[in-house]
Amino acid sequence: MKYATHIGNTARMLLIGLMTGLSMSSAAFPGLIPEKTPTMARSEAALQADAFFWAIFNGGDFDSIPLALDALTAAYLADPNDPITAGHIGGGLHLWRLTEQLRLNEIPPTITDHATLGRKYLQESVRLKPDARHLGQLAGLMMAEGNIHNDPGLVHEGYSTLLRSIRDFPEFNLFAGGYLASRLPSQSAVFKQGLEWMWQDINVCIGEEIDRQNPDTSRYLYQATPVGSKRVCWFGGSIAPHNYEGFFLQMGDMLVKSGDWQTGQKIYANARFAPDYGAWKFRQVLENRISDAQANVALFNAPRDASNRPIKPVMSESAYACMACHQN
Repeated sequence: MKYATHIGNTARMLLIGLMTGLSMSSAAFPGLIPEKTPTMARSEAALQADAFFWAIFNGGDFDSIPLALDALTAAYLADPNDPITAGHIGGGLHLWRLTEQLRLNEIPPTITDHATLGRKYLQESVRLKPDARHLGQLAGLMMAEGNIHNDPGLVHEGYSTLLRSIRDFPEFNLFAGGYLASRLPSQSAVFKQGLEWMWQDINVCIGEEIDRQNPDTSRYLYQATPVGSKRVCWFGGSIAPHNYEGFFLQMGDMLVKSGDWQTGQKIYANARFAPDYGAWKFRQVLENRISDAQANVALFNAPRDASNRPIKPVMSESAYACMACHQN
């Protein structure tokens, strides 16, 4: 009821503004419409909602997404100029719900609404405070929504946005591009480009060309850093504590799906170099991937079942597509 009241109050304020002529100059001269500007100081409600969001996200508490959405959306309605709140709603909760939908016993048709809502909130976030990470997430949701609605123009716009995000933050968005492409057929040009982006991401992170015949990253571990753009290349951190392991699980899956299961095994093995590998909840998934790599070539490429679920999903389509990197 309090959310409906808030919306009702907002509608009344807009109506009063129109009736008193406050908006007439903007309507007559669109160039005079003031820009939406970001909030300088965040509200206590927004900070509390953020804390709840991070608790369930890093805790892998998928079932609490609706509660977190209520809290963050309420904070956003109270302050629609907060780019961080908007980003967490779109790029955190709606994207998570959509991406890990295989957790659901039955996937409702309305799961696609999360693409539409996520895109809207991410657009608001990027508009208020440009962030290349959110731009990459926005690109993915634009392409997803374009495919849902059979809108090639939106797919193309999303792809162009992805390329821009890669230019702005290659360490993060080369992975994002590969992640998105990994869902496509392995013989498609976009899948092959996505796999190439994963190789390029390693090169950007280590500062030189990796040996693709023997892609052992152990000798580069001294470069690990918690600051700067290269922080996303390594391990630890509160946002993605197992980013390193998740990267190599995802890339190994792509190599296996491409048919190169032997190199896939070598890429998977890099995850073991992470200091907290022993505490990673998806460690056994990766170990099984190494032992089953040859058999998984066919399984990763198999047609979907009668309920449109993959027979064996690569990481990006799995029930741990986000949590492989983000869960504590």
